[in-house]
Amino acid sequence: MPGTRKLGRATDSRKAMLRAMVTYLFENGKIETTVARAKEVRSMAEKMVTLGKKEDLHAKRQIFSYITKEDVAKKVIDEYGPKYADRSGGYTRIIKTGMRRGDAAEMAIIELV
Repeated sequence: MPGTRKLGRATDSRKAMLRAMVTYLFENGKIETTVARAKEVRSMAEKMVTLGKKEDLHAKRQIFSYITKEDVAKKVIDEYGPKYADRSGGYTRIIKTGMRRGDAAEMAIIELV
């Protein structure tokens, strides 16, 4: 798994959280979260798009094993793979939005370009 941020969670719950956030990002196009989480989600989302650009069975199985919803995984393969076929990276954008009111955590919006 890319990155070294632990995000204050145990390994299994951190992996589950990142899988859910990547799935939600591909489902809706953008999400609002903290900057540290957004950077971790970016690395995994870009890996999934890179796998979606490939046409082999192994890449498709890797996508289906990581993304939690089957229709979203198909969307990555059918829509985002061809959409970013000519692009060599940088499929997501992180925009910092300021501090969260409750605990002053730095917030950001991560979206697909």
